[in-house]
Amino acid sequence: MASTMLQVPQKFDIGRVFGNTFQVIRRNAGLWLALAALFSAVPTLIFQLLVLVPLGAAGPIDPNTLADHPEIVALNSGLGAIGGIISFVLSLLLQSALIRATIEDLNGKQPSMRDCLGTAVSVLLPVLGLAILVGLGVGLGLMLLIVPGIILALRWSISVPVLVQERPGITASMGRSAFLTNGSRWPLLGLFVIIIFASFGIQAALATVQMALGLIAGAVIEAVVQGVLSMVMSTATAVSYVELRQVKEGTSVGELAEIFS
Repeated sequence: MASTMLQVPQKFDIGRVFGNTFQVIRRNAGLWLALAALFSAVPTLIFQLLVLVPLGAAGPIDPNTLADHPEIVALNSGLGAIGGIISFVLSLLLQSALIRATIEDLNGKQPSMRDCLGTAVSVLLPVLGLAILVGLGVGLGLMLLIVPGIILALRWSISVPVLVQERPGITASMGRSAFLTNGSRWPLLGLFVIIIFASFGIQAALATVQMALGLIAGAVIEAVVQGVLSMVMSTATAVSYVELRQVKEGTSVGELAEIFS
């Protein structure tokens, strides 16, 4: 199962990361889809329906006349705030679970739902603190002419996998990520740009489909697509962490999994 990762790479390679990402997903399609549904697709669908059903019952609303419907503005604002917080926490659980599952798969083992969920829940609070700290740092950097924010985002891009896998603490995970990504940040930027632009393209096409199918059918499709995109991004981040450790330290996948043995 881990044959594609046995040879220690000399440099970070986008093609190899994409290849390993989709191989891992293919080998564990059932588990990956279940995790994506649990933490992304189903919550997204519920949130969409909570917003869209009242709007649909009220009839078509012209965005230019929303000021005439304060009850709709209040509903959307309240649900948006609550939904954003819940979505943020669930995305961290999904990423942590898939990091654990990806390491297990690349080590030649069969990931289990129970094990992945247990790992995700056990590291939720430190991962939440890490995500907030990284978000604040990157946000401040983006305010300073954008480029510093991009640099910081790349420096800390694998902080969550480091924290989940090695458990060194929040600030130590950020420093460890900076060390591992040093020398590979341009390829990492290319990897994330490809994923982000592909996501934008899919979501733009989805918007057209949603208009043709109606509110409810469109919400279902959006939830499914959001779940798949979250699954791919989380897995690619985990595979990137493995790749960077191999490039930087020559660490085998077996050594990466020892902490969980």
